[in-house]
Amino acid sequence: MKTNELQIRVGFEMEYACPAPTPMILALNIHHSRAADLVEPDILVTSPAVAITAYHDGFGNWCSRIVAPAGRFVLRTDALVRDSGQPDTVAPWVTQTPVEDLPDSTLVYLLGSRYCETDQLSAVAWQLFGNGPTGWARVQAICDYVHQHIKFGYEHARRTRTAWEAHTERRGVCRDYAHLAIAFCRCMNIPARYCTGYLGDIRIPAVPAPMDFAGWFEAYLGDAWYTFDARNNTPRIGRILMARGRDACDVALTSTFGPNTLQRFTVWADEVVPA
Repeated sequence: MKTNELQIRVGFEMEYACPAPTPMILALNIHHSRAADLVEPDILVTSPAVAITAYHDGFGNWCSRIVAPAGRFVLRTDALVRDSGQPDTVAPWVTQTPVEDLPDSTLVYLLGSRYCETDQLSAVAWQLFGNGPTGWARVQAICDYVHQHIKFGYEHARRTRTAWEAHTERRGVCRDYAHLAIAFCRCMNIPARYCTGYLGDIRIPAVPAPMDFAGWFEAYLGDAWYTFDARNNTPRIGRILMARGRDACDVALTSTFGPNTLQRFTVWADEVVPA
């Protein structure tokens, strides 16, 4: 391996109880942009075994379709991923691209979405960030504000919380930090998109809390997308993307079409230390 390169074992196990056969759409695989890094592939395993079909959604995410049988049903995957060992890129020199010069593919990420109400937050955003710097520094100012404004706690998790509600309630989990930062970026004419994936405690002090999937975002600056994380607000090592979309609605890990209960949920993302 290269000097800083490392390997990370990632995966999850979810146990459902379904009173009847239940169709599901899953966005649980590692993003195709990391396919070359898979030392051991993240093959989805179900118990009991069911037929799985796969497709790419409108955002390019790798998704699966199944019908979960009635009773106990378990989804599991385990993969080994090669990582550069480099922290998230920091590029304070990149500029903000005028809206009229943005690529067509980025424009959808300027618009309001289910969890990012740009119409309600526009006046707040311009008051907070309108007189400050642009480009990278503006996105970082947004991350700084959101990081300080919201109190993190798993007990604050609520799947229906929007960016506006996160701003007024001043509490939430990683997806709420991402949604609020995304909404502010869009209000300031910076395309921003939601990301979900694995983010373990790689080469930082371990956090004494259960591992979960993470939510962060990407902002379009200059001519490229850059990673930002308003929850942690510091460059991290070992971020492994699973899916991107306008907000968490587009990248739901599981979308179920019938009554069910998620009874157990375990996630892991650990650096593998060479023997």
